[in-house]
Amino acid sequence: MADAAAVDEKTPVAAPAPAFPIKLLIIVSVVALIFGVGGAFVAVKFLGGSGKGAEHSEEHKAFAEVKAESKSEGGGKHGQAASPGAMFDLDPFIVNLADTSEVRYLKLTLKLEVDNEAVAAELSSRTPQVRDAILVLLSSKDVNAVRTTQGKFQLRDEITQRINGLLKKSGVRSAYFTEFVVQ
Repeated sequence: MADAAAVDEKTPVAAPAPAFPIKLLIIVSVVALIFGVGGAFVAVKFLGGSGKGAEHSEEHKAFAEVKAESKSEGGGKHGQAASPGAMFDLDPFIVNLADTSEVRYLKLTLKLEVDNEAVAAELSSRTPQVRDAILVLLSSKDVNAVRTTQGKFQLRDEITQRINGLLKKSGVRSAYFTEFVVQ
């Protein structure tokens, strides 16, 4: 027996080897965590986000449609920009919006792009009629109609059409909002 005790003291007892090395287990866990967080970020950023992401994509589509329409209406040769027209300033408009649940205000300042100075002169002589047409149009809108980008583009087109309807010869190319505040 003494020989068996002597043999045990001389040979070291080997520790059982772990199934996975600890370092490998830590590295795999960290990599899996990084891929999980990265995948969640990509999923939220590109696939979802019901609030602002969907609204932003709708606004982007509306802007692209209006941009395409303006290019097709420009008529000029490809690669040439239409020459800018004269600008006609209008005083700010402050109107009550047509919301029934609560009182909402819209403050709007416009600049009109016109074909030439003759149209600008006609507009300045008909300023009361122009302001009246715009005030009636603005006060018929509710906050939901003017909040979105698409609604603003539609309002811009309606303003341009109404003003051109007042003139002897259509000469207003576009209306530009220089101030747009809804309260």
